[in-house]
Amino acid sequence: MRLLVLGAGGTGGYFGGRLAQSGSDVTFLVRPARAAQLQRDGLRIRSPLGDANLEVAHVTADALPARVAQAPFDLVLLSCKAYDLDSAMAAIAPAVGPDTTILPILNGLRHYAVLDDRFGAQRVVGGLCFISAAKGPGGEILHLGHPASITFGERAGEPASARTQAFAAECARAGIDHLCSPRIARELWSKYSFLAALAAGTCLMRASVGRIVATEGGDAFMAALHDECLAVAAAEGEPVPHEDAGRARELLTRAGSPLTASMLRDLQAGDRIEGAHIVGDMLHRAGAAGLDAPRLAIAWCHLQAYASRREEPATPDQVR
Repeated sequence: MRLLVLGAGGTGGYFGGRLAQSGSDVTFLVRPARAAQLQRDGLRIRSPLGDANLEVAHVTADALPARVAQAPFDLVLLSCKAYDLDSAMAAIAPAVGPDTTILPILNGLRHYAVLDDRFGAQRVVGGLCFISAAKGPGGEILHLGHPASITFGERAGEPASARTQAFAAECARAGIDHLCSPRIARELWSKYSFLAALAAGTCLMRASVGRIVATEGGDAFMAALHDECLAVAAAEGEPVPHEDAGRARELLTRAGSPLTASMLRDLQAGDRIEGAHIVGDMLHRAGAAGLDAPRLAIAWCHLQAYASRREEPATPDQVR
């Protein structure tokens, strides 16, 4: 199976790197500066699951058509931020042939309609991952915790297709914790309902789960946020199984937990955030279903205000 991984940042770099380490045919599509870095230093992974220093195949956008002409790619692993989706689709387009599969592992669900419209729903399978990873100052991939799993599956049709089984075999050989799910929509909603509540709560409060639930009413607030998201999942026809919801609720209300959403880390760094794709989209789905979601509404207002302020040039404080 010939694999193209968009980017060599935290998520794509980790999973693509592990696949390459096991001998899979992996090529990274990267910008020129990252290509030069990979050429000079290789792909370096620093992880509690084992470090790696790898020489990896890579290509820039201008050279991609020629690489595709030599041999087409079977699967494109898409792990960009949601706000970079348009440029990501333009970058991978030359690699998407009639038999190419696109596996997105972005957060949320809104990207599926966009990918379907651009490439056709038959080319896009469902996917998600659990990992905390980032690119370090020297270009190394920093895996920040033990979880590193990927889940994927057909969104319609046969539950275990040849293409998903082939990718599962690649993951197994690489030792990547993975699940080829016959109910990928349920898996997607289980993660999305948890993540939207986590992002809304920790970004709104600028605090970890542990700090929030230590306040008067904090645990009830996080539970109510989660309930709003679970109600949307049910309204969309994919109620989150009780066991999955229980596990998520425990994580969202655990005393002393340092857990935060990656969106909070982006926000605190002054970076762009995926607020519209995660919290905003969840709220809009609630509205379309006629559901009241006041806590999501407050969090979405807050994230919009942050994004608006971030886009304006800095000005002196006028309040005295």
